[in-house]
Amino acid sequence: MAKSQTSSKKELKNVILAAYMDTVLEQETHPKSVYKFCKTSKIEEHSFYEHFNSMDAVAASVWSTFHENTLNTLEKSKEFGGFSNREKVLTYLFTFFENLTLNRSYVAFVLSEVHSNWNELRVLKSLRTHYKDFIEGLIADENEQKSSGIFKYNKQFFSEAAWAQFLVLLKFYLNDDSKGFEKTDVFIEKSVNTVFDVFDNTPLESALDLGKFLFKESFSS
Repeated sequence: MAKSQTSSKKELKNVILAAYMDTVLEQETHPKSVYKFCKTSKIEEHSFYEHFNSMDAVAASVWSTFHENTLNTLEKSKEFGGFSNREKVLTYLFTFFENLTLNRSYVAFVLSEVHSNWNELRVLKSLRTHYKDFIEGLIADENEQKSSGIFKYNKQFFSEAAWAQFLVLLKFYLNDDSKGFEKTDVFIEKSVNTVFDVFDNTPLESALDLGKFLFKESFSS
């Protein structure tokens, strides 16, 4: 019974999220009134408030759900647990951006509204917390294997750096006009490898490789 109720609540949450995304795309604006949204979407208002306290909370939850779906996919993989941290981050990002592509129209609409500081975008704040937790978990596992504190990474510093890198990837993806977003896949691989090579104190070759790629993408017509 408990499992059935939990499943039912999760399904309703997904219904609300799907209805919200459809409304945004159809009306080309974010719904501001919970009452109007529920009436149009045929969702009981009291049921809405069992999951969210505002429309802004729904907007943020869309991005958190992209993260949750990504982790759920990774957890189903028997190989993922044995991956190195580099491989785990790459696999996470490839999977996450595949999820974005499944919802490309919505993602492009939301991100196209950003004109200045992406780090201040409210809709991404929950995702920021989840992604940093994911990175910090990987760093904590890595630190446990190091015998001396001198060689241990600062979790907060590197998770912030990883988030900054994540925003750069989002910006690149938004402007990627390549078939199947192949350039984004290349950018993900090069940028992640560069970061991990920096960790390993062998950054030059990968940094030059990434720099050449960015130069080419910035100035090619």
